[in-house]
Amino acid sequence: MTAATPEGPPDTTNSPTTSESFAEFTRTFAYIGVNSFGGPAGQIAVMHRVLVDEKQWIDDRRFTHALNFCMMLPGPEATQLATYVGWLKRGTIGGLIAGLLFVLPGGACMLVLSAIYAAYGSVPLVSGVLLGMKCAVVVLVAKALMRIGKRVLKTRLALFLAVAALLAQLVLHAPFPTIVAAAALIGLMVGWAAPQALVPLGEDDARDHAGSHQMPSFGRTCLVAFGWLAIWLIPLAVLTVALSPQHVLSREAMLFGKSAVVTFGGAYAVLGYIGERAGAENWLTPHDMVSGLALAETTPGPLILVGQFVAFVGAYRTMPGSMPMLAGMAGAAVFLWATFVPCFLWIFVGAPYMERLRASRWAGAMLAAVSAAVVGVIAHLALWLLLHTLFGRVEELGSGLVHLPVPQWNSFEPAAAAIVALASVLMLGMKWPAGRTLLVCALAGAAWTMLALKAQ
Repeated sequence: MTAATPEGPPDTTNSPTTSESFAEFTRTFAYIGVNSFGGPAGQIAVMHRVLVDEKQWIDDRRFTHALNFCMMLPGPEATQLATYVGWLKRGTIGGLIAGLLFVLPGGACMLVLSAIYAAYGSVPLVSGVLLGMKCAVVVLVAKALMRIGKRVLKTRLALFLAVAALLAQLVLHAPFPTIVAAAALIGLMVGWAAPQALVPLGEDDARDHAGSHQMPSFGRTCLVAFGWLAIWLIPLAVLTVALSPQHVLSREAMLFGKSAVVTFGGAYAVLGYIGERAGAENWLTPHDMVSGLALAETTPGPLILVGQFVAFVGAYRTMPGSMPMLAGMAGAAVFLWATFVPCFLWIFVGAPYMERLRASRWAGAMLAAVSAAVVGVIAHLALWLLLHTLFGRVEELGSGLVHLPVPQWNSFEPAAAAIVALASVLMLGMKWPAGRTLLVCALAGAAWTMLALKAQ
């Protein structure tokens, strides 16, 4: 029998959780961090290939169980999944290393790209490149939607929940936390009565029980929760007091701190909330937001790094003073702290409990219901991106609780439609990888812009 350590899983010699060296563990997560392109779907695929297929550090059912839990949490699910697996392998230190190595390479790239966009985004050639990338992102999100939907929507009830979530956001503008809470409640009730309606028979059998994990306790939970809350919130509170609550950095700290708590379902779900709030603050336009998403798709690491773009551009454009680049870097730092520190909080507090719930069918049904609702939210994001890429103006029409986005047909962008079609052929038809498709679409956008300038 093995004894659990305060940091996480016990150190056993006969368990696959510790068969690798610490150097190999670090190299593996560094490789994942540098090669995780293509948004959450692509990043999760990379982690599955490396951790499940090649290294065999975790089996497929356990990987899916961890992923469902991370999709139910607020914030970026891919970052939390890397942290979860790191915790399984090496406890708290392993979770920190895995999470940081997943974020930092992309964060460095996004900082450079945000600075270029803020300084030169209005240059015609740069605008053309961004147009092509934005069009490719529409197809990337659609492809991610299909991949996630195929993995999650395995029953009729799951499909119904996804459609209901899509309509709730599209027509009723229902808050995402409300959708998640409703899905979790439905999943909980179904789990008690008929769990097979969400978890097909056979998928909850033969669970992996290899390795012993730390027994959750009230004392440990309180210690970890209060410790990470202090690490997260004290610097943001000091910043707000020092600069005043109305300062742009304070408002960014509030926005991204709130998004870390109220935006469930991973990066694609978070983006809608961030884009809406950033637009209300007049930091950037919907087209800026799509451009930022396109840039984030070109970098490794979590897609939520588009928030770093929002924070950089918002501070660059609105922070008083004569050093806009320094202001942008300060905004980026606020985003990184406010967004990613909570990821460690959620995992280090919740992972021990989730390990104890792996054999519970009702818990599996609840997680499956939330995952199905998240698919609907991603479908809403895909539609939002498509409309704002193909049309220069999109209005909200309706009354009372019911509103629908309606594009202005005279603002249709034929160039964008052509490049979206090209990206669809390359990525969906010819199965090109995301990086190559983004490059070709960026070149197509630049060529179109140059031709349009010469024709004037």
